[in-house]
Amino acid sequence: MLESSIADKNVVLLGIGHTNAHIVKQWARQPISDHRLICISNYSQATYSGMLPGTLGGQFAPAGMQIDLPALTRKANAQLVIGLISGLDQENRLLLFDDRPPIPFETLSIGIGSMPSGWRQYSHLDSFVAIKPMQSFLTRLEDHLQKLKTFNEPLHIAIVGGGVASIEIACCLQQKLQRNFATNSIHIDIFAGHDHIATDLRPRSRRMLEKVLQFRNIAVHVGQRVTDVTACDLLTDDGVRHPAHCTLWATNSAPPHILPDLGLQGDSRGFIATSNTLQSLTNPRIFAVGDSGTILASPTPKAGVYAVRQSPILWHNLQALISGHKLRTYHPQSDFLKLINTGDGKAILEYGPFSTHAKWCWTLKTWIDKRFVASFQ
Repeated sequence: MLESSIADKNVVLLGIGHTNAHIVKQWARQPISDHRLICISNYSQATYSGMLPGTLGGQFAPAGMQIDLPALTRKANAQLVIGLISGLDQENRLLLFDDRPPIPFETLSIGIGSMPSGWRQYSHLDSFVAIKPMQSFLTRLEDHLQKLKTFNEPLHIAIVGGGVASIEIACCLQQKLQRNFATNSIHIDIFAGHDHIATDLRPRSRRMLEKVLQFRNIAVHVGQRVTDVTACDLLTDDGVRHPAHCTLWATNSAPPHILPDLGLQGDSRGFIATSNTLQSLTNPRIFAVGDSGTILASPTPKAGVYAVRQSPILWHNLQALISGHKLRTYHPQSDFLKLINTGDGKAILEYGPFSTHAKWCWTLKTWIDKRFVASFQ
């Protein structure tokens, strides 16, 4: 174990998602004096969620949505640890591992994202593909689709979850399947537990999405919760079984299994409860950002745009905590630009009361996404 005098110099980032990746970039420009940056990730790459559906549909090369973490951390002269933590020792300020010595920290930022709720129940099925972890989603999906290559019957794909991510995946997956399964009849069904799809959008935008899905012959089952999944079908709460040779799981966000076990106060779902300075309510030396944290005074949806906006606040507060200066508060924006990839060279744009579906919206989305990822590459 490192001596305490050295441990007190460690700034540790657990998970390199949107918010923590920004800290690495800032550290490369202006490191915190006399401190060491340690980055811990399950994977050697970070995946930008905004480009995942487009990559699935063949609109981008896989490398285009990836951030090379060894290269990013090397530029910041930071240590990168690829591994899974097993626990947290708050009293001694240690991150614990099963296969390596503990890592001590002076301050810690947790940003390990989220998982779709209920995924573990069906993860043993070969036909079941959760959309997260995103780093392995395309590989896991492709592995299963390869097994269906010799399938001569109509192909049924079920997507569980009625949010924007599910709709983007449905549209882009259809493009992929039409290329790779040209001789099959392809049926894609979306199952939404709510009375509407895309409940975060305004009614006008939802109607646009519904028209897109109807035109593309992608069936939508609203108000139907999935209660069971097998290798060849799924069961909804109305007692009907629906054929499904592949089930994609894109339900509401739930915390990764390790998060509720860290001994930190959580919200009602198990995400880390924080103040508006992004600090854990249990331990002020620990920050929780992106999907991992919930500001109890002003909770927001688990969406990447909030994680990005937290970045400058986290960077300031890490420095302020170390130097003893005043921390800043994060104020979530009330609205933001939404761009939904419809897989056909167009996107739906929503900003305030304005909505439209056009090619120029796709051009704008592509420019924003590529610019964001390029800033880390």
